[in-house]
Amino acid sequence: MIRSATPDDKKALIGIASAVDLFSPQELEEFGGMLTEYFDGNLGNNHFWITYDDGEPIGVAYYAPEPYTYGTWNLYFIAVHPNRQGEGWGGKLLQYIEETLTARVERLLLVETSGLPNFERTREFYRKHGYDQEARIREFYKAGDDKIIFRKVLNPLQ
Repeated sequence: MIRSATPDDKKALIGIASAVDLFSPQELEEFGGMLTEYFDGNLGNNHFWITYDDGEPIGVAYYAPEPYTYGTWNLYFIAVHPNRQGEGWGGKLLQYIEETLTARVERLLLVETSGLPNFERTREFYRKHGYDQEARIREFYKAGDDKIIFRKVLNPLQ
C-alpha cells in the first residue's frame, strides 16, 4: 500500500536511506532534517513524502514542484530497502507519483542522480521507466562526480 509518510515512519525511512548504502553520513543527516521539516509542516502543501508499506515501510519517495516553473516537478528521493529491491516496489512508487502528477495536469518530472559508477543501477532504473537523460553537469557534486538529470514528459500539451 502506498500512503503518505507519517512522523512515526521517520526512523524506518532513515533506515531505508541508510541501508541502500549510496549516501554519506552528511547526506543522511540532511535527509533526516528534510523529513523533520516536512513533518513540522515547514515545506508547504506541495511537498510529498510517500512510503510503500508492506506491514512496515519498505520504500520511500519525496517529490515537490520546481520553483518558478509551470508544471515541472522534481523527484528528489526514491529508495527501496535492499532486502526488497528487485520486487517492483520502486517502480510502483514511481508509477504512483507519475499518475498523481498526470492527474493534476503537471507537465514534467525531473530526476537528478550521480554519475558515479555505483549509481548505474539507479540510472538504469530511470531509463527502464521511460526517462530520458536530459543533461550531465560535469564535476557537479565534487571532483569526478557528475550530476545526471533525467526527464519524463507527463502531459505533453500542457
